[in-house]
Amino acid sequence: MAIRVLIVDDSGFFRRRLTEILNSDPQIEVVETAQDGKDAIDKARTCRPDVITMDIEMPVMNGIDATREIMKQRAVPIIMFSSLTYDGAKATLDALEAGATDFLPKRFDDISNDKAEARNILCSRVKALVSPSKLRPTSSSASAPASSRTSSAPAAPQRQPVAPRAASPSRRTSNKAFKPSDYDLVAIGTSTGGPVALQEVLTQLPASFPLPVLLVQHMPATFTEAFAARLNQQCKIEVREAKNGDSLKPGIALLAPGGKQMKLEKRAGRLLVRVEEETDPMQNYKPCVDVTFATVGSAVGNRMLGIILTGMGADGSVSCKALQARGASIWAQDEATSVIYGMPAAVAGIAEQILPMKEIGKKLATNT
Repeated sequence: MAIRVLIVDDSGFFRRRLTEILNSDPQIEVVETAQDGKDAIDKARTCRPDVITMDIEMPVMNGIDATREIMKQRAVPIIMFSSLTYDGAKATLDALEAGATDFLPKRFDDISNDKAEARNILCSRVKALVSPSKLRPTSSSASAPASSRTSSAPAAPQRQPVAPRAASPSRRTSNKAFKPSDYDLVAIGTSTGGPVALQEVLTQLPASFPLPVLLVQHMPATFTEAFAARLNQQCKIEVREAKNGDSLKPGIALLAPGGKQMKLEKRAGRLLVRVEEETDPMQNYKPCVDVTFATVGSAVGNRMLGIILTGMGADGSVSCKALQARGASIWAQDEATSVIYGMPAAVAGIAEQILPMKEIGKKLATNT
């Protein structure tokens, strides 16, 4: 069976263009289009799509309100199309809080300068949000997951359901308490579903949390400042976008800037952040979990706790395996609460603990 998609946008040109792109993949079928949020609610009820693409700014009812109403009726993966501006970032974050699953730039050139690659990324993102059983086998599909050159479009997505499921057999918990004295810092990496997951984890930490926190979320450059500001308003600890030369301090979480790499170095006994431009044209992720985690390991050795949350692909797996071999602790979000179980699955085999999203922050807050 093909994946049934509902396209929602007030631009007739965009609806036609997106329909053409998605229908070019034999595993995807655009079954209906809607021109505003109210129209989308009605059509989502009647055609029951597997995935919805949603514009934010529309007449009659905007995409955020429409997303909220659709999710009340039935949980369905919704991909928001957003402008890559600060205001676009804030609106997108509002949409994610309302229940949207993922987001993409509204301009296809912002996804990739290569039209074929942009098409592959669009189709891959849609297919990543449904169960593998929904995808019909085909030898002619031209939409194999493509490497992304944007910070918000991870490569090699895993095709997993969005709705929570029964706990995976690989779920691993223990009664071992989190002891902050065993660590110098906590580092968290995530991608699709990460904004909501990070909010859930970080809002449970007390203002007196005794460790610094580094955050790596796959996100465009214009989004991370707005995301850090939002988290700072919601959390008891301080959260801000990392800047070059920042010193790590207890109770402060630094978010890697989009489009760049955040690295850590130890200088004269102090842990300092380096924010650098990415010079490797083959590096898919900007920021990259593996890049940050590897430098954290070099700076603090086994005195770090690395946590991998929901996300497409396997970013973080290489560094986490090396860190675990050196004695560092690795936790992973469980399959049941992950939007996409790609990144956590890639480290599940070496994770000390595999925990539901709501339990991670709670466990970190224990004994702090």
